[in-house]
Order: sequence, then C-alpha cells, then structure tokens
Amino acid sequence: MLILRGPEVASLLTGRELEIINAVRMAYETHAQGDSSLPHSTFLRFPNCPRDRIIALPAYLGGEWEIAGIKWVASFPGNLELGMDRASALVVLNSSQTGRPEAIIEGSLISAKRTAASAALAAQWLHGDRETNCVGLVGCGLINFEIVRFLLPIFPEIKRLVIYDLDIARTEQFRRKCQEMFGVLEVEIAKELKATLKRSSLISFATTANIPHIKDISEFSPGSTILHISLRDLSPQIIISCDNVVDDIDHVCRAQTSVHLAEQLTGNREFLRCTIADVLMGKTASRRDAESIVVFSPFGLGVLDLAVADFVRKLGLAQGKGTMIGSFLPEPWAENHH
Repeated sequence: MLILRGPEVASLLTGRELEIINAVRMAYETHAQGDSSLPHSTFLRFPNCPRDRIIALPAYLGGEWEIAGIKWVASFPGNLELGMDRASALVVLNSSQTGRPEAIIEGSLISAKRTAASAALAAQWLHGDRETNCVGLVGCGLINFEIVRFLLPIFPEIKRLVIYDLDIARTEQFRRKCQEMFGVLEVEIAKELKATLKRSSLISFATTANIPHIKDISEFSPGSTILHISLRDLSPQIIISCDNVVDDIDHVCRAQTSVHLAEQLTGNREFLRCTIADVLMGKTASRRDAESIVVFSPFGLGVLDLAVADFVRKLGLAQGKGTMIGSFLPEPWAENHH
C-alpha cells in the first residue's frame, strides 16, 4: 500500500493543471455514461458546533480507472484562527478486483485541485470566448486561490483580479500570494461585494456561507458566468431566474444548497437546464442565450477525487515518491495459527 503525504502530493501535481483538468473532464464523462457508482455524501455534524462537519464521499469510477475509494474531508472554519487550514482530508483508494486498500493519500490538496479544475473546465465551456481579462473572486481562501491557478492556463488573457472577503487581512494575504505565485496579475481589493460583481463577467464564489446572502440579480452583468462553488451564496430566486448548469442533479438538490432551496420553492427541478457533462459531450449548448447569466453549481463528486487521486498515485509510483508499506492487512485467516 502506498502512502503519499501532503508535500509529496503537492510536488507531484505542480505545473500539471491541464492534465488534472483533463482527468476531471474524463471522470465527468465516464460518470455521465453510467460507468460509476456514486452514493450520496454523508455529513457528520456536531450538535454543539454547527459550522464544523466531516464529509464522507464514497465512489466507484469505471472507464480507464476501474477504481473504488472514499474521500473523508473535515471542514472546521475555526481552524483559521488557530493558524491552521480550514479543511483536512484523506483519500483511500481500493482495488475494484479485491476491494483491498492500495493507497492512502493526503486529500485536502486533491480536493482543492479537483474543485478548481472542475471550475476552470466549466468556465472554459460555459464562458467560452467572452471577454475574460478580469475575474471576480468572492472568498479569499485556498479554493479561490487554486481556481486562479487553474483559470490562467485556460484564459491566458486574464490580467486582473477583483477580490472580496469579509476578512480584510485575508484579502491582503490573498493579494500577496497571487502576486508571488502568478507574477504580473493586478489584484484589486474591493471595498464592497457589489464592486466585485459589477466589474467582472466571470465570478467565482468560494465562501463558507451557510445561507444565501446575495438577493439581487441586477448586481450581475448580463452574459456573466458564475462559478457557484460554495453552493449557498445565491438566493433561490436568483437561481430560478438564471441559466443553471450542475455536475449531478440528484446530488446538488440536497443539503440546503441554493439549488435545493430553489427546488423546495418551486416544487420541481425544471429550472436546471443540464449537467456540465451534457455540454462537454455536445448534447446541449453551452448557454441558453448570449444575455443569460449562467450559474455553475457543482456539488463536488467523489468520482473527481478518485480520478485525481489515481493520477497522483500513478505519478508517485512512477517517480518512486511516497512510502510503500509491504503488509498492512492481517495474514489470511485460514493460514493464521495464532
């Protein structure tokens, strides 16, 4: 069994954004073709700490992977005040032939990269050849930082970021990290949320919001593309009035996401136009029309974690990275003399 720690995962994935986006695309298509198994995520909540949660995402992915596994990811927003990252995770990969665990891989980086790759892939297909020299970012944490990293190879014309966060210190830190990592980008800190929404036609939400806080659709420009990564920022009324693309309809219509609230409000799912795989596979147009505001709401599918984790595992084996454990499981029962 291979064990890959965070620094090893980071070094293996450095500079491989386009390959990760391709793995995510293929995972979406394999899932859409029915060659996957994807039970609903399970949320472990804590009665006295409603902000904290640990989520289990089990999955099987067929196609070229033939692999099963689970991501076990904790989100504890209070960690930020302790100088720690909000999220921590591990991914276990199991053989689909024997069911035995073959790898344990640090999962928060995989989770962040697959989320960012999915957002960049959606932007590429939904935003298309629209003007993209400025991107708006709401929420200045790891996820939006990774989304910038993945958008840049897709949209090399991006020159400017307009960023907003309730925590001013985080916006300063985000600006500094972006300029260190991505060089020539101009990063503007917006004093209020409206400014971020008005200045950009491509906007990514990656916040820790539990309930919708954006109620007025007029704050978005016509023809905008909204990457609604944190899933709970937009009011259900905004969702209903937009052109909605999701990753998986059954998955996203739960856990009080904005899409779930919209379903409860309307009593149906007719406001959801298609999945991202429908667009990738040419089954439907990328947008309803040129003026519509497209909202991409991805629940985050375990098959994506498996695709990226398997990519990391193969790279690790090829480069001799990680720690290989010869025996993890007990001896076979029939041969055990104790």
